Amino acid sequence: MHGKDIFHGKGPFKGRTLKDRLHLLADITNFVVTNKLPVRVVTIDVQAHRKRYAFPEPEYRLGLMLILERFCDCLDKANQLGLVFGDYERDEITRSILDFSQFKSSGKTPMYYGRPLGRLIDTIYFTHSHHSRFLQVADIIVFMANRCHDLPESPDKYPDRELKKLWDSLVASGNFSMQKWP
Repeated sequence: MHGKDIFHGKGPFKGRTLKDRLHLLADITNFVVTNKLPVRVVTIDVQAHRKRYAFPEPEYRLGLMLILERFCDCLDKANQLGLVFGDYERDEITRSILDFSQFKSSGKTPMYYGRPLGRLIDTIYFTHSHHSRFLQVADIIVFMANRCHDLPESPDKYPDRELKKLWDSLVASGNFSMQKWP
């Protein structure tokens, strides 16, 4: 399940009614909210990032550092340990694993106010999203973030209005945090 396919009626959702597809997105959003699953999102304005820094961190590495820090913030609040799972993207796996290992061995992320990642154990585990419902939910949340975050309060089109309501309920859940960079 991918948010884009569900919303636009593509792939396995081709031929499904808009009502059914929106209902599925509502069920998934309600599952996240009802079960109080913590949602952490990091967005990077690539142009602003490159403009602000003479030697900007590569965006994939910056995104990894920021999201790992947000995960640790969440784990600190819960006083728990955690594992990181990621979508299997062949070109990013080796770099991500090596970067994570480097961050862990140096004791913190290399950001100016870098933070330790001690609550994250072992390594980053990668799997294809079609094997993991949690990665599919994460994909749907990222789709919603990309589509809804900067929409006006009442978008013109019905599907966007309905998706925005779901997004707003997720944001208002109390278990949501979004960091914008820079």
